[in-house]
Amino acid sequence: MHREFPSDNRVAAQLRATEAVAGLLKRPYGASVRPHQPLCEMTTFRIGGPAAAVCPIQTADTAIRFLEFAKAHDLPAVCLGGGSNVLADDEGFHGLVLHLTETPISLKSGAVRVGAGVLFDDLIAATLADGRPGLAFASGIPGSLGGAVVGNAGCYGHEIGEFVTEAVILSRDGVVQRLGPGDLGFAYRSSRLKGGDEILLEVELRLDRGDIGAAEVERLERLADRRRKHPVTEPCAGSYFQNLPPLEPGGRRRAAGALLDALGARSWRIGDAAVYDKHANIIVNLGRATSTDVLALADRMRSEVLQHHGLILLEEVRHLQPTGFRTTTG
Repeated sequence: MHREFPSDNRVAAQLRATEAVAGLLKRPYGASVRPHQPLCEMTTFRIGGPAAAVCPIQTADTAIRFLEFAKAHDLPAVCLGGGSNVLADDEGFHGLVLHLTETPISLKSGAVRVGAGVLFDDLIAATLADGRPGLAFASGIPGSLGGAVVGNAGCYGHEIGEFVTEAVILSRDGVVQRLGPGDLGFAYRSSRLKGGDEILLEVELRLDRGDIGAAEVERLERLADRRRKHPVTEPCAGSYFQNLPPLEPGGRRRAAGALLDALGARSWRIGDAAVYDKHANIIVNLGRATSTDVLALADRMRSEVLQHHGLILLEEVRHLQPTGFRTTTG
């Protein structure tokens, strides 16, 4: 997906990106490009230095043009939607950010087709208004539908992957493909798309009509529950670590937050990065947190759990480094 640059070549990489973007702005399709866009303005963590350029995309053709430009100029390229579950590096990103913008939601009998840039909770509200209760469980999950599908977002015993019937993706070579759910490799908080080598453009979901009254009650309960347990005013990226596998097949996953709670993690803080006082698996930005602060705090959380519980925590939040995403898998 991207080429790692040695630290002593970072300045050269940044200069090369700046020069390339100056040329991109002169292209006919470069009018919408935003150079030196701060990533702190594009992520729910409100952390991160500038991207060399942010390129809004709605169609495959537009995305292909930007990918071809990035390849021709040896620039890394990543895709962002709502910016949740992402920690952008203090140094920024020395490449092109393809930013998925919102597109209309198509509601047909049984099937819903929607662009990956649509905010997930907006989709939930729209489908409920159309009499389709299936996604009520996910009410309040931040970010875009694309991010939710890439990370197979879920809660309360359900995941978005259960409802996906087709995904339209774009390969780094500019090939558009339609994939079924069996091709997407859905797993706990993961999919084949999480590696970042393919861009999700559009999703089809199977959402039948049903008891909307019960679903509306569920939505209100889920939103209220999130307000009780999740930050409302402090920026964050959601749960930082994945929950752990169950002790027995078919059992419930073990909450990472419970392990951290047992260690008193809610009082931990490094710089302006702090463990949320109502949920030990969430790191919040108290105002001026840096990615360095967050990574140091996350390292302490991971190390303490390993030392006291003998268990390894895997990140759910993805770190966007200057040359691309670093994703912990397991």
